[in-house]
Amino acid sequence: MEQVNPKAETRLLTLLEQHGVPDKVTQKLTANGFCTIESIAYSSRDQLLALQGIGEENIQKIHEIASEIVPLGFTAAIEHDKWRRDLLRITTGSTAIDRILEGGIETDSLTEVFGEFRTGKTQLCHTLCVTAMLQRSQGGGAGKVIFIDTKGTFRPSRIKRIAERFGVDATSALNNITYARAHSTDQQMALLSKAAELMSSERYAVLIVDGATALYRKDFEGRDEVSKQQMWLAKYLRRLQRLADEFHVAVVITNQVVSQQGMFVPVAMKPIGGNVLA
Repeated sequence: MEQVNPKAETRLLTLLEQHGVPDKVTQKLTANGFCTIESIAYSSRDQLLALQGIGEENIQKIHEIASEIVPLGFTAAIEHDKWRRDLLRITTGSTAIDRILEGGIETDSLTEVFGEFRTGKTQLCHTLCVTAMLQRSQGGGAGKVIFIDTKGTFRPSRIKRIAERFGVDATSALNNITYARAHSTDQQMALLSKAAELMSSERYAVLIVDGATALYRKDFEGRDEVSKQQMWLAKYLRRLQRLADEFHVAVVITNQVVSQQGMFVPVAMKPIGGNVLA
């Protein structure tokens, strides 16, 4: 499989061990979803202190080391422009959509696909499962896919048909997808820690969450739960963006819409999720 050189190589926690951090500490970090130096550098000290069994002294040390290794300061705008132009874009399988997206789904980014029922959101996700494994010269990502399914919509039969369209072996396409079904928001969040472990050991190109808000609507019902729902949904989205930054993958989420009508305005559709996803 073709190798892709992203903006910066993902730095694994073995670097901490080279700076004198005990391996039992790095193992505890990994168990809590901190699998890279970037994951530590991007987190606040308070977030790290909340981890059990590591200790304040070790937290202080690893946070200082990570901040020295990962560049967190200012950079020239010309350098940022070069990085933006070098970002990998993965084809959606549709020339028209790729044109709108200026080449396809962008890595290092979180992309929301929203629309009414039966408008092709899940079909797009299935297509990305196949195009992600294509060579970069073919518009692919040369990597594997993580698919988190909250609604039971994943269908291997679809993957087989799409693989045939792109001239990809169906068995290889299915082996290239790491699938998980989430039944609660707690499980949905916990799967991101597992995803971080997977991406730290193999080359992944796309992380898909089909139905990102579905379980949040179920687990947080009623007006009294709105603020709590917004808080936990915001944390989930931030975690997704951090994974995109750490592993240079394209993160794609799908979402339903709700109609909104005012007294003097026509009916408008907006993504479900309140201000967090508006």
